[in-house]
Amino acid sequence: MTWYLVLLSFIICQFNFSEPSEKKISYDIIWKEKSVGTLYATQKNINSKTYYHSSTNIQIKFIKTFDINYEYDVIFDNQILQTANVDINYNGNQHAQTNTKLKNNEYQVIKDDELETTWKETIHYSTISMYFKEPINIKRCYSEQEGDFNTITHLGNHKYKKVNSSGRESFFFYKNGNLDKAVIDGGIVSFEMIRK
Repeated sequence: MTWYLVLLSFIICQFNFSEPSEKKISYDIIWKEKSVGTLYATQKNINSKTYYHSSTNIQIKFIKTFDINYEYDVIFDNQILQTANVDINYNGNQHAQTNTKLKNNEYQVIKDDELETTWKETIHYSTISMYFKEPINIKRCYSEQEGDFNTITHLGNHKYKKVNSSGRESFFFYKNGNLDKAVIDGGIVSFEMIRK
């Protein structure tokens, strides 16, 4: 009887019965004091893997209507980036696609089906992570869209400045460790994201 209990305990310990945890957030996209879209994001933890997905739809009327859609799918395993896929559609047509994949201890960055660059630096924090985790003591993040690194500067009082490789500055404001608001310099258009 004791032998059966030991065997049963061993079998139970071999399986991870932890329930997957999932966090969902959404933001209004504000341009010229009007809501022009929504960003939806999810973070799902299953065992050692963290799956991120975000979907953003923006519709701006500026001389003509601009319909912009962003889709991000990002996977970390043991807090190390494994893959990141970004698709951007503009007025129904594919505008840009960036894929990042860890292969043989380096990241391959493929933009629009062409190998753009490789990185040997291990990536622990990326732009999509900023929606879910305040970048305390983090100085850089990987931009899944650009396939490059952005700098992060803590400005005090849970406010951060992120500068991309083109020098564009965006500001992120946190409450209780969660992103509450962001002011994004998108180049042609700057906008705000406000948590719903």
